[in-house]
Amino acid sequence: VKYLKESIVTSYGKKGQKVVDMNNAAVDQGVNAINKVEIPAAWADAKDEDLYQKTGNEFVDNIMIPMNEQEGDSLPVSALMGQADGTFPSGTAAYEKRGIAINVPEWNIENCIQCNQCAIMCPHAAIRPFLLTDEEVKNPPEGLQTKPALGAKGLNFCITVSPMDCQGCSNCVDACPGMKGNKALAMKPFATQEGRAPIWDYVVNKVAPKANPMTTATVKGSQFEQPLLEFSGACAGCGETPYAKLVTQLVGDRMMIANATGCSSIWAAAAPSMPYTTNHKGHGPAWANSLFEDNAEYGLGMYLGVKAVRDRLVDEMKAAEAVASADLKAAMEDWIANKDEGEGSRARAEKLVELLEAEKAGKPELEALYENKQFFVKRSQWIFGGDGWSYDIGYGGLDHVLASGDDVNVMVFDTEVYSNTGGQSSKSTPIGAVAQFAAGGKDTKKKDLASIAMSYGYVYVAQISMGADMNQTVKAMAEAEAYPGPSLIIAYAPCINHGIKKGMSKAMTEEDLAVKAGYWFDFRYDPSKETNKFTLDSKEPTGDYQEFLAGENRYAALKKFHPEKAEKYFAKSEEDSKARYTYLNKLISLYAD
Repeated sequence: VKYLKESIVTSYGKKGQKVVDMNNAAVDQGVNAINKVEIPAAWADAKDEDLYQKTGNEFVDNIMIPMNEQEGDSLPVSALMGQADGTFPSGTAAYEKRGIAINVPEWNIENCIQCNQCAIMCPHAAIRPFLLTDEEVKNPPEGLQTKPALGAKGLNFCITVSPMDCQGCSNCVDACPGMKGNKALAMKPFATQEGRAPIWDYVVNKVAPKANPMTTATVKGSQFEQPLLEFSGACAGCGETPYAKLVTQLVGDRMMIANATGCSSIWAAAAPSMPYTTNHKGHGPAWANSLFEDNAEYGLGMYLGVKAVRDRLVDEMKAAEAVASADLKAAMEDWIANKDEGEGSRARAEKLVELLEAEKAGKPELEALYENKQFFVKRSQWIFGGDGWSYDIGYGGLDHVLASGDDVNVMVFDTEVYSNTGGQSSKSTPIGAVAQFAAGGKDTKKKDLASIAMSYGYVYVAQISMGADMNQTVKAMAEAEAYPGPSLIIAYAPCINHGIKKGMSKAMTEEDLAVKAGYWFDFRYDPSKETNKFTLDSKEPTGDYQEFLAGENRYAALKKFHPEKAEKYFAKSEEDSKARYTYLNKLISLYAD
């Protein structure tokens, strides 16, 4: 008790004697309210209950489950020989089924307009739309409901939730427009939804994958693609993961990702749980993490390594034409002509592999080509990281990589603070925000990373905010991937460090409010266009800027403890916002020709 009360003075002394006395009273009441609990004698013979059933997956059964049970130190070295090269298998997060949500969304089929907005905003890929044939809905699990799919004749539509993987953030409910204002989703207690897990298992494992009936690069169409990032370890309502998940739905089957250390490396690879996964063909992102400070260079190295192999294949194909059939020769010439085109790359690669398999016997030139078949598909190289990496510690490398002109795509999850290490101020932190190392409010404005990148003239640059404009988000990602040079996407990502008063269940609403207030602007700069290279996708701000700041504790704290400083900084912040909007409008005419 003595030491407890001494620690209370240390921790809360600055808050006043009243707070210290209240905490001391709580300690006293706790001491005086102790009750003895009689332990049944039978507990002495209690046996541990095995909560896990064998999955048949050797890694999951022999390594993942012991590690999750905090028994990883007991594993012999021999058990880890399969990981001796430092790799872990993909998709292991799907085996955890933690069931940690208090409330889980329930789908009301009558109010659903099949917009798929709930799925695109889900931070954990725990709610998804599925298309089923009439045969697949004949003997479904109890509770599965479907309706005729809009825009996919002959198929049936359903929204399905994995109650065991959901984290209960309710972003999907917040996003749902519903039928005439009546939402198609409502949060219900986990106990009432746990029994719906077999429905998820059925649509994921028994319903056949189908060709996407929609255009993939649209909000609705993208969600019929399997997310190749699912059930990550991110916080409930995380603002980062919806962006990463969406990229995997657009190009995930041929992605390579270099990931800076930070939140995005922790929710993506908290061993042994790996949320990046593969599709039914075994294709999915290849992911790796190097150092915090060299991630951009690391990603560029990945790209250059693959490029060197593919450039060599061009020479080998030309030399092999002499022993190839007319069909194979035509396929090789088609591959050479379009090897750097992402669109149709998978189909060209599969055709080439099929022809090589039929002709390679006894022909060393064709055998050598076949051995490198994994390089036939055009890789989509991405570099992921937060603002601490991109604005600060890794900025020199990032600038070097963008200046290189090489075809790499950079995604910055901009939380405006070092989220993973406790909320330290970064160069992305705006003026007036309270953070570690800026306890009295940051006194300089946010670094303009987008404008620095645009100054090169050959870097695709976009700022996006999914909750404000989902269509613009999808469009920016598709354009960046298709652009044959360096691309930079800066994504506004609400974080628990912001202290959003409405809660992280309103993360997407906060993204929308940020744009409406003029706190954040959405735009795209595409150097490949001959005219109108710059597009300002945000409309003129109509929201209350000061009201937006007041809605987050990182700003409200400054107003509470340093009101005069807050008034000065917040006024400057709003003034900077108006100046930025004027500047962005000037870019429209500047890049018109």
